[in-house]
Formats: sequence, structure tokens, C-alpha cells
Amino acid sequence: MTAPLRVSRTTVRAVSRGSRQVAFATWVALLWGAVWGGRVEWDRESALLICHGTRTGYGRGGTCVGSVFLTGPVTPGRALADPRRRRALLTHEAVHAEQWRRYGVSFAIRYLVEEVRRPGAANRFEIEAGLTDGGYGR
Repeated sequence: MTAPLRVSRTTVRAVSRGSRQVAFATWVALLWGAVWGGRVEWDRESALLICHGTRTGYGRGGTCVGSVFLTGPVTPGRALADPRRRRALLTHEAVHAEQWRRYGVSFAIRYLVEEVRRPGAANRFEIEAGLTDGGYGR
């Protein structure tokens, strides 16, 4: 694990799915995570940076911004602490990273509008990412 501001440009390029907008959102998320005390690890399988241990600054169990999954501490009982649930959750979050690639920075607005119209498990972006993998209905 490294401090968020020590993540290299090469790593950000690798997780940004070929999109400059995703790279921009990823840098913003890393800065946001650093402000809230997070630490970053790179999950190569999902091509995500996981910024965990943040004190606040994320919704529900975590929030994907660009290619960064922002979440709280990894403690027993949380999905990231259980290897099987961790893989499912990161698969779900990787779909959100692809949604960032598809829509660019406008994804943030699209997601928020959808969340107002159809919150939680009814949100079409959450449905596309996989409700079970995302921990909905647990």
C-alpha cells in the first residue's frame, strides 16, 4: 500500500482505460482520498485503485470515481475483508469504472440524476454493475 499522492502516472494510465477523462477523475479521486486519510492499493485483476481507510467522502459502502474505489477501513465483516466478497465487489466497481470510460466525467451527473429518480437497487447503473456483486439485498 502506498500514500495516494505516490501513485505513478504509469499506474493511473494503466487503470484509466485509455480515457483522459477517466485519468482526470482518477487523479481527483486520489486527491480526495488523501484529504480524507485514505491509503491506496492497486488491484490488477479489476484494474482499480482502492482507496480504503477514508474517514468519510464516499456514499453507501463505497464510491467509484474514475478508476478509484473510495471506501472506509477494511475491517472484519466488511466486503473487502472477505476474499470472496472482495472479488465480487471489485467486479461490480470495475463495471462502474467502465461506465466512467463510456460517459466520461458526465457520468457523475448521469449517476446522480439516476440516483434521485431511482435510488439504490433501482438505479440502472447499479443494475448494470450487478446488484448481488455490489452487496444490494444483503
